[in-house]
Amino acid sequence: MAGSVLRHFKSLHDPRENSGKRHSLSGMLTVAICAVICGAQGWTDIEEFGISRLSWFKTFLDLPHGIASHDTFGRLFAAIRPAAFERCFLRWVKSLVKASKGRLIAIDGKTLRHSFDQAAGRSAIHMVSAFASANRLVFGQLKTAAKSNEITAIPQLLKLLDLHDAVVTIDAMGCQKAIAGEIVGQHADYVLGLKENQGTLHAKVKTLLDEAIAQKFKGLSGDCHSESCKGHGRVETRTCWCTPEVHWLKGIGHWPGLKSVLAVDSTRRMAGQKTVERRYFISSLAGDDAQQLAGVVRGHWGVENPLHWTLDVTFNEDQSRVRKGHAAENLSRLRRIALNMLQRETSGTRSIRLKRLKAGWDHDYLLQILQT
Repeated sequence: MAGSVLRHFKSLHDPRENSGKRHSLSGMLTVAICAVICGAQGWTDIEEFGISRLSWFKTFLDLPHGIASHDTFGRLFAAIRPAAFERCFLRWVKSLVKASKGRLIAIDGKTLRHSFDQAAGRSAIHMVSAFASANRLVFGQLKTAAKSNEITAIPQLLKLLDLHDAVVTIDAMGCQKAIAGEIVGQHADYVLGLKENQGTLHAKVKTLLDEAIAQKFKGLSGDCHSESCKGHGRVETRTCWCTPEVHWLKGIGHWPGLKSVLAVDSTRRMAGQKTVERRYFISSLAGDDAQQLAGVVRGHWGVENPLHWTLDVTFNEDQSRVRKGHAAENLSRLRRIALNMLQRETSGTRSIRLKRLKAGWDHDYLLQILQT
């Protein structure tokens, strides 16, 4: 049943003392994953779900003492070491995602807004996730260190991932030479966003591309690609310009693997209003194919809906008040395990929300999700 998943978590250390332990780690992990798939948002929900499905769970789990209490679930997941949990998670995802040249891995951060603990003086947890866009799977996840930010967490996350032949996209927070070096060092490519606070680099890229676009790349090699989409009363046109002539960017220092720069205009028309936003990027990809680069940028922006929006709206992650020990981080990882399993079930055209409802109503469908 869930063995295809759980075999990758066999090495996960159980932090509880063996004496007096009534519920196995594998059993509790299975119940928790199933409960989160079906809509559980906390330990009490997980306990109630397990009790309601006890007879079904007993058909494939050894549960001599029934379902653990919500307190027991809470204590266990507060004590499990997140780094060990993540290593198991990465082994599982690696077995799902086949390496392929040019696959897109988007790195982005998200704050668990209600995970703060004022009494203990702890701020809300911020997680950095790697998202494989083609598969719509969470590829990896790491919490930023206390009083730190994504700049320190991203290199650590990249070291955990298999990036060979992938294209890694990161917003402006990750536009750092060390991060670019880590990516090309793993024989992968990058597209990194730029913002004005990056000073000389942003200014020089902006000047080079703005002048090239205004002069239609006269005397400068480059490429351009435009595409439009309609929806919800809005028409959006994205235009990407790129050039491989990075030798014009003097005085920016050495950027590992830098081969091209690009600008992307997003023009939105809705209810008679028009807005235009231009963003700039650097890349280790050759700057001779604007359509390819536009697809990479679009793929990164797409992480907002399939990942962050789904976790916030469908899984209600931002409202979770679980915060004791490592519980918030580990529950976040349970949600991503559940999301990956739901994404892989493709027998119909159901939304993630409807899949969760159906899994809660129909244990045969839940079994199908677990076996996909």
